[in-house]
Amino acid sequence: MEERSPHDRAERTREFAECVLPEVEMLLRVATTLTARPDHAEELVRATLLRAYRTFERCDGRQPRTWLLTLMYEERTDRRRARGTRPRRDRETGPRPSPAGVSGQSAKPVLVGQSFHEVVDFALAALPVRYRQVVRLVDIDGLSYAEAAGSLGMSEATVKSRLRRARRRIRVRLAAAGLVPGRGER
Repeated sequence: MEERSPHDRAERTREFAECVLPEVEMLLRVATTLTARPDHAEELVRATLLRAYRTFERCDGRQPRTWLLTLMYEERTDRRRARGTRPRRDRETGPRPSPAGVSGQSAKPVLVGQSFHEVVDFALAALPVRYRQVVRLVDIDGLSYAEAAGSLGMSEATVKSRLRRARRRIRVRLAAAGLVPGRGER
């Protein structure tokens, strides 16, 4: 391994800070979406940043966000392999949340008095994980389709398809609550 001079190390650290540090907040948001646990998210970001520092010479500096998201995906995949677990399939297990604990009733009477954001939060929570992750990454965290695809290890077309389906499900819930026009009511 080539020995670096103190000046070279300082220059590399400065370049790393300029390129990577502005993306740390985004990495934490994405990791929180992917892991659903703040402590796991922080650990994933730390490991991603360490991996980024070790391989920084491979980054051309033009798209650090995409590069970092790829490293995060690789880190997450390596951790799963090391644990001997396979990635969860996109099936959500357990009962679906119901508004205000009421099941079997129309959602409209329960949701009428609630704010728009509460209805959206409920609709988002009711989505299967495969849809919820895509909505959070693209619509909430502001990632592009390509960046979201890279962080989830899927094609851009799959991200677009899942996002379209998720948005449709959320809109149906908003229409049921009377907050947006229903189908054919525009």
